[in-house]
Amino acid sequence: MDASRLTAGLMWFRRDLRAQDNAALHHALRTCRRVHCVFVFDRALLDALPRRDRRVEFIRDALVDLDAQLRRMAGSAEAGLIVRHAVAADEIPRLAHELSVQLVFANHDYEPLAIERDAKVRGALAELGIALHTFKDHVIFEREEVRTIAGLPYSVFTPYKKAWLGKLTGQDLAAYEVGQFAKALAPRPAALCRDVPALGDIGFEATNLHVLRLARGAAGAHEMLEDFLDRIDRYDASRDYPAVKGPSYLGVHLRFGTLSIREAARRAQVRMRAGSHGAATWLGELIWRDFFNQVLANFPHVSDLEGHSHSFRRSHDAIHWEHGKRADVLFAAWCEGRTGYPLVDAAMAQLVRTGYMHNRLRMITASFLCKDLGIDWRRGERFFAEHLNDYDLASNNGGWQWASSSGCDAQPYFRIFNPVAQSRRFDPDGKFILHYLPQLAGLPPDALHEPSTATPLELAAAGVQLGGNYPAPIVDHAQARERTLARYAAALKTGG
Repeated sequence: MDASRLTAGLMWFRRDLRAQDNAALHHALRTCRRVHCVFVFDRALLDALPRRDRRVEFIRDALVDLDAQLRRMAGSAEAGLIVRHAVAADEIPRLAHELSVQLVFANHDYEPLAIERDAKVRGALAELGIALHTFKDHVIFEREEVRTIAGLPYSVFTPYKKAWLGKLTGQDLAAYEVGQFAKALAPRPAALCRDVPALGDIGFEATNLHVLRLARGAAGAHEMLEDFLDRIDRYDASRDYPAVKGPSYLGVHLRFGTLSIREAARRAQVRMRAGSHGAATWLGELIWRDFFNQVLANFPHVSDLEGHSHSFRRSHDAIHWEHGKRADVLFAAWCEGRTGYPLVDAAMAQLVRTGYMHNRLRMITASFLCKDLGIDWRRGERFFAEHLNDYDLASNNGGWQWASSSGCDAQPYFRIFNPVAQSRRFDPDGKFILHYLPQLAGLPPDALHEPSTATPLELAAAGVQLGGNYPAPIVDHAQARERTLARYAAALKTGG
């Protein structure tokens, strides 16, 4: 045993729910002779959530897997995970003091509330003579690591991507070794040697997560990664079709760290170098993820500590969005999948029923809310935040700002998705639509994308009643497009 190593440390897991290739755990085990591991179901975040939340259930399942990983690595049933249900800002200093550790280790968390929490923890630990050490783990390049020649943060993706790829080395994607240091994993004190609490023990109820058969924990993440790698070469061609198994579906695993971003990028890079266009496209999506995280870090006005989002392009805060009772009715129809545009409605049904939405559909539904209904993108941003299993503040904010043309490197405001044209192009046979809207099954193929164009005879034969078992369109797209062009033009003229 290295005599220079400190006696004891505490590894605080957050959005890094795996034992392998974990930066903070690697440093903890190398630095300390004994390392305790903890996860806190943070009441400061959880108490405001609905009692049925798929993300909480996903985390709980991931913790069961993580606890088993730690026990196997240590070769001891007593070495697993300490799980608490408390306010993390209070519990971590209290537990660190109770366990007599000299250092607390954690990986960086970039969201404003998390930064504030970590500052409180750092201060409370300092008063106890304990240090908090944090490490980069959630992204490949963070904060100010990729800068322009002038030393400024990037606000356009393409040059950022070029700089990102130019900066990348093998060391950036290298895994952090953990297993060889696993003997430092400490047995838990008897009073803390308990199983991961059930959902009911922390005040939550089971969801349909298990019915959806979403692979959970690090083991599930690797199963999904291997499945995706079998079809990654077709990703660039298949990713836009919601009825096709094209996406990776790994967003939730990257969000909660059951999959290492380094492993994901490394595996993609290997395939890209072998000539895979699909792998190159997917690596580009991972770079977008880093890009949005550095936007949040370098331009904090896009989402502040109070949870208020502001346009990256400040002139766009002058846009006059629809408001009042009429806007509330339209927003409710969008949320509930009652717009009369089948692809939009099916996409919203997918989100509410499963917690997942196909990426192409995220763009289409966001465009529809902002540019067909004229409703503030921030309302949609909050709705997605409540329902997405893979909700990530930086990516969600960046995606909504892109769709509303208010963000950095956003689509031009005059680019407005036609929901019917998008439906015909990306769900030509209506397979995705019919999965979520089976009441439309009897319509002729073309009318399936726009039921309001069906003849009365076709509607009757299909058993479709517009305004009955399927809504009539709540807005005319062509008219809405003209209103949107005028809305943006007026705001930008006024706001500069």
